[in-house]
Amino acid sequence: MSEQDVNEALATAAIRVALDQAGESVATARTLLPGARARAEVTDALLGAAIRSVPRWHFAMLNDLERNDAFAVALERVVPRGAHVLDIGSGTGLLAMMAVKAGAGAVTTCEVNPVLAAVAEQIIAAHGLSDRIAVVPKLSTDLVVGVDLPRRADVVVSEIVDCGLVGEGVLPTVRHAREHLLEPGGVLLPESAVLYGALLDSQAVDGLNRVQSAAGLDVRLLNALATRGHFPVRLPTWPHRLLSASTEIAGFDFATGALTDEEVVVDFEVTESGTAHGLAVWFELRLGGGIALRNAPDNLASHWMQAFVPFAEPVGHAAGARLRIVFSWTGGRLSARQLDFVRAAEGIS
Repeated sequence: MSEQDVNEALATAAIRVALDQAGESVATARTLLPGARARAEVTDALLGAAIRSVPRWHFAMLNDLERNDAFAVALERVVPRGAHVLDIGSGTGLLAMMAVKAGAGAVTTCEVNPVLAAVAEQIIAAHGLSDRIAVVPKLSTDLVVGVDLPRRADVVVSEIVDCGLVGEGVLPTVRHAREHLLEPGGVLLPESAVLYGALLDSQAVDGLNRVQSAAGLDVRLLNALATRGHFPVRLPTWPHRLLSASTEIAGFDFATGALTDEEVVVDFEVTESGTAHGLAVWFELRLGGGIALRNAPDNLASHWMQAFVPFAEPVGHAAGARLRIVFSWTGGRLSARQLDFVRAAEGIS
């Protein structure tokens, strides 16, 4: 089967999946129509739809004591007394309530998921903070000053990062917020971030997203459905070796940086011979007030896993070799490709 045949078959299958999901949504909606036969069926259908709409990582995130404490302390240190705060990505409204405890006079918090927005409203009301916190069920990029929030915010706080930092759209979201929603000279929290990485030798981790054969049968066509870009992995739970030291890959200044899709060239020195299957990547999120969060492999308390960025093909390297990597972030996806170091140094493409 040619690559074109595979792509056409996948496109047809994707259309079928989309139609099935649309049909399921219509069936759920019909349970709300007048004359629905059983109230229990309506409740079950709606509850099931609501549960499916909320990613499971919200529970782990809220149970991450290090994360919660870090944001609470950072907000206490950077929020001016009586400030108007914009919280992007309400979730349960936790950061919005922290901002009030830190001294904010008013908080606008936005959440595009209507289920979570409703949950946030209820939690905020249960804490008696509805008069201080307004929940807007929209993306921050759809907010209009004077309509959805009374004026530009003095402080914008957000925690919309995944294991590889960029996967939840933090770069374009913060860029838009500082241009359209933040007062000139206002405070951004977090203020900056740095990505680090190391060459990873792990057939087990690589096997989470690549296959050759199973039971003696060639099943490589499944690789057409492999994740493009990075995906989360709890590195200490898998057999692995780091073939290089931790290396700084890229830095992001949320206040003044371009925060656009880019690529950088990073050199890694191979410290141990092995097969490089890809890069293990993690971040340091600098919140402000001297507070930082890290999801490095040695931080077992963090709910964030590490990001694995696979190479197109694993390549063996000897200790002492230098490896040049083109590392990019595009549309919230991290990717990396290996260059021959000598040819790259000579400027030969």
